[in-house]
Amino acid sequence: MDTVYVYVLRSLKDGLFYVGMTTDCEKRLMEHNTGKSKFTSGHMPWEMIYKESHLGYAAARKREKYLKSAAGKRWLSKHLQSDL
Repeated sequence: MDTVYVYVLRSLKDGLFYVGMTTDCEKRLMEHNTGKSKFTSGHMPWEMIYKESHLGYAAARKREKYLKSAAGKRWLSKHLQSDL
């Protein structure tokens, strides 16, 4: 079973947050910062401010979906407040 990361990016341009998942965090951050991701290309540069690992895509997708919800955004705000 693959290790899949759920991550949170913050735009250094405008403070926007982005939640995604990947098996390679460094490669994915590079893709976001070189315009290879359509949604994030207009908000570069990005920094990765949080990541967590999960065993398999199903668990990671469930967590990603949660973090994109209103409750998940509140959780992120509470837990990342010292970093923001």
